[in-house]
Amino acid sequence: MKKLLATTAALALSTGAALAEGEVKIGVILGFTGPIESLTPHMGAGAELAMAEVSESGKLLDGMTVTPVRADSTCIDAGAASAAAERLVTAEGVKGIMGADCSGVTGAILSNVAVPNGMVMVSPSATSPGLSTAEDNGLFFRTAPSDARQGVVMTDVLIDQGITEVALTYTNNDYGKGLADSFAAAFEAAGGTVTINAAHEDGKADYSAEVGALAAAGGDRLVVAGYVDQGGSGIVRAALDSGAFDSFHFPDGMIGEALEANFGSEIDGSTGQHPGTDSEGAAIFEGMAADFDGTSPFAKESYDAAALIMLAMQAAGSVEPGDYKDHVMDVANAPGEQIFPGELAKALEMIAAGQDIDYVGATAVELIGPGESAGNYREIVFEGGKITTAKYR
Repeated sequence: MKKLLATTAALALSTGAALAEGEVKIGVILGFTGPIESLTPHMGAGAELAMAEVSESGKLLDGMTVTPVRADSTCIDAGAASAAAERLVTAEGVKGIMGADCSGVTGAILSNVAVPNGMVMVSPSATSPGLSTAEDNGLFFRTAPSDARQGVVMTDVLIDQGITEVALTYTNNDYGKGLADSFAAAFEAAGGTVTINAAHEDGKADYSAEVGALAAAGGDRLVVAGYVDQGGSGIVRAALDSGAFDSFHFPDGMIGEALEANFGSEIDGSTGQHPGTDSEGAAIFEGMAADFDGTSPFAKESYDAAALIMLAMQAAGSVEPGDYKDHVMDVANAPGEQIFPGELAKALEMIAAGQDIDYVGATAVELIGPGESAGNYREIVFEGGKITTAKYR
């Protein structure tokens, strides 16, 4: 079937490419303000790196240029995120959306904007398990794995370190609740004990009451399923200042440069994980990221998300979402020649020639089930006030 699709795309390109010359806009909607604003500049830059690579190649549909159009999801305000996405579609005329980032706003944009307008979305970082079963009409994909997988990885990291009793706090939204539930189920199934599973609200000045309840429940480590630029860091500061906990475990929303800046060596020995791989493509991407931090969480996933949109357009011979949505899985997976960062021109040429590609990208892309990443993770540990790599899982 994949070969047939590629051949069909080649025919479409050979007969109608002249009509495709010009510009195509792709939306980049991320929380440029809000609780992960220290991560999103690197994510946006990763996506735009892929778009620049394709534009410079002149190979997309026989010479189209790709223009990124940014919008702010805020990460937390579903109404504002939906309005921003609506502007991208109706006012800017984008033909695809790289984003959104946080799970709640991603779900809102999907249901309020993408599905009604038939718009393809590829999220680099929305990880709620609930998105796996969302009604999407085949329009939604993600290059980050579901938190159903992250909950298992978190469990493995802690159990391997001999940690069998933890207190757990999560940011009170779709992301936090989904991750907390997945982790608690996996940890308890592995024989661990969650002494308390408590939500916290973002935006508070004082988290002493929340930390008091966590401390009273006890545990060998405090798991903070929050946001590094918001309440998650507030929880950690309150825990350190009160002496309630000095050892933490951080999932993906907490890992970034701000964590080092906020706490440094105060949290040495703390652990965590975020989507990541030590694949060949990861190293290539980091070398390409001259103007931003290519090791930052979800920067690689953002490059891959943008790349998949453009490669699917080429496979369909069309920039229309309704035409190329059924080609995303084809270009992402085997069979075909493996494609790495920096090889998008080669991939576009192969597709135009009717040849199969297997886009590996920066994150060893493999899309499963409802169009989501199978999932690889970088395990981290704090040493000397810095986030260091322990291993990959």
